[in-house]
Amino acid sequence: MAVRRDFVNHQTIRAQLMELADEQYRKFSSSLIPNIGIDRILGVRLPALRKLAKSIARGDLGDWRAYLRHTDNLYFEETMLQGMVIGYAKADLEEKLRHAAAFVPRIDNWSVCDSFCNGLKFAKEHKQRVWEFLQPYLASDREYEIRFGVVMLLQYFTDDEYLDRVLQWFDRIRHEGYYVKMAVAWAVSVCYVHAPERTMAYLQDNALDDFTFNKALQKTIESLRVDAETKNMLRGMKRKSRTARRSSQH
Repeated sequence: MAVRRDFVNHQTIRAQLMELADEQYRKFSSSLIPNIGIDRILGVRLPALRKLAKSIARGDLGDWRAYLRHTDNLYFEETMLQGMVIGYAKADLEEKLRHAAAFVPRIDNWSVCDSFCNGLKFAKEHKQRVWEFLQPYLASDREYEIRFGVVMLLQYFTDDEYLDRVLQWFDRIRHEGYYVKMAVAWAVSVCYVHAPERTMAYLQDNALDDFTFNKALQKTIESLRVDAETKNMLRGMKRKSRTARRSSQH
């Protein structure tokens, strides 16, 4: 009997994931992703997920487009796998962006978000189009849509041509979500490594809230690519909390 190449057996893929599961790694992963219950995590390590994603993207288990249309997201790893397949699949830019747009609403944690962004390496070759694609996400009011946009910026847009526009976006983002603030802080530290003088000028005059600003300083200080003298200067730039400021005035 001929195998239907447009058919993907999701139960087979889930069974493979379960075979790859590691209980100790499951517990470790659940501690890193507090908003995802341990019952939704199998404990599959990233190299194993990447290997399976490449196999799906090659068509070894059927049509990868059918997989993306009908996949089940019961487990964290199933969502992670789906994002990886989009990165590995062979398709033109606009099709890739359509799949990315369909995937972004399924992101509900930092790990899936950041892994997905890391896999969208076609952004390097199509910067202007991807920049346009990211604008609605950066202007969103949803925590993980904004984080997706910000992590894409820090991954692919910290070069000379885009840096100033990237920093301007950080001043425009207004969202109280922890994973938005941490993404912006991380992004600022990456900008500093790529363009110290321009990013320092931004750190000295910006509209970041105190938490994000101080986290940006902290992440820059933690970088191995920043010298000791600069780290000391950055420590001196830390903002006091409003409570501390009020008490110091009495």
